[in-house]
Amino acid sequence: MERKEFLRSIGAGAAFAITFPCLQGCSNSDDTPGNISEVPSGVDFTIDLTSEEGAKLMNNGDFILKNLVVVVKNLEGEFVAASQVCSHEAYDQVRFANVDGGIFYCDVHGSRFEQDGTPLNQVDSNPARPLKIFNTELSGDTLRIFE
Repeated sequence: MERKEFLRSIGAGAAFAITFPCLQGCSNSDDTPGNISEVPSGVDFTIDLTSEEGAKLMNNGDFILKNLVVVVKNLEGEFVAASQVCSHEAYDQVRFANVDGGIFYCDVHGSRFEQDGTPLNQVDSNPARPLKIFNTELSGDTLRIFE
């Protein structure tokens, strides 16, 4: 079983609590931490919440990855969208965790962010920079993510 399957099987909150101490030392099976990418710009796409893709946002705490954006239905049932590309070193590994009221985190170097993009920790000697957050707009069963 791969790491992502294991984490998904035990739930995001429990997985984050169990694995956060080792995240800096953990790696994917091919020993690469992810891809280095540009922070997405010009973002403007929709998700049909009645589709198979949209069904993955049914429950509070659920998230999906699309177009280098992490789209979340947070613990309060509101939709939030953030760059999947971490502001620390540009790895595309930002995800959402159901801890501390819900945070974004990057498992490459342990960067953590509030839902408004505010950094929660400083990694290495690099100054903490905010994570890019996108606008969301719900119209019926269509969720729009845009700048």
